[in-house]
Amino acid sequence: MSTDTRTITVGIDGSRSSLDAADWAAREAQRRRLPLRLLHAGTEPAVPGGVFDIDDMDDIDDIDVPAGRTRAALDRAAIELSYAHPALDIIARRTATPAVPALLAAAVEAETLVLGSRGRTGSAGFPVGSVALGVAARADRPVVLVRAGELPEDERVPVVDGSPPSTAPYLPVVLGLDPDASADDLIGYAFDTAAVRSAPLHVVHRWSLPTSTLRPWRHRFPGTTVREHCVDGDPGPRLLEASARAGLLVVGRHTGRGPGRAARSLIRHADCPVAVVPHD
Repeated sequence: MSTDTRTITVGIDGSRSSLDAADWAAREAQRRRLPLRLLHAGTEPAVPGGVFDIDDMDDIDDIDVPAGRTRAALDRAAIELSYAHPALDIIARRTATPAVPALLAAAVEAETLVLGSRGRTGSAGFPVGSVALGVAARADRPVVLVRAGELPEDERVPVVDGSPPSTAPYLPVVLGLDPDASADDLIGYAFDTAAVRSAPLHVVHRWSLPTSTLRPWRHRFPGTTVREHCVDGDPGPRLLEASARAGLLVVGRHTGRGPGRAARSLIRHADCPVAVVPHD
């Protein structure tokens, strides 16, 4: 892979949540017309083998792949995604580097890094593993956390006329914005994500937001419908409510710091995938 080509990269560990995250990542790669990179990190012994080049299933890359479950998970994910997205450029890789440093290194070359969480556990929210939280707290690029059980139709408006779910419009992208923060990277990611989906963008913030904050982005993305929601006090409950009708919730963290308490609560309780975006 050329170092100047960004990818959508997803961590694969053989769990159901990581495979569902890979399916979400494949759809995101297709939307953004980027390669999809499947990455397993860890110290499981490797044996000589091949990794599928999805553009031509007869082509084999001469690299090592892990034995047992990890090899099966990588191969299965690559094969299933190749059938679901035949035009997508898919690269499967393994490294013996421990998960957190390997994923942080991979994020440097990624447009977005995608990780799985562990699914629904009722009203108390869902657990987020130490790897996912550690990477989301330190990555240089946006990290999207996807729960087990996330389906393609979950990011689209429900259909009522019997038409295929894949033809339905996308649900809104919801952005939680702190008016006191300088967050161009965060705002830009949210606008760009809404634009590639042709989805509306809902911006939730406290107090009054200066018109200059969003004006340049509205001009840059004139086709994106933007709705602002100003709340008094803690915007967390409004963001959680909005996440039930959203395709993606976008929250920020200051570069060099992990997500704050409010962002961590949203990560655990939101009803849709959550993108954690570093910004100044």
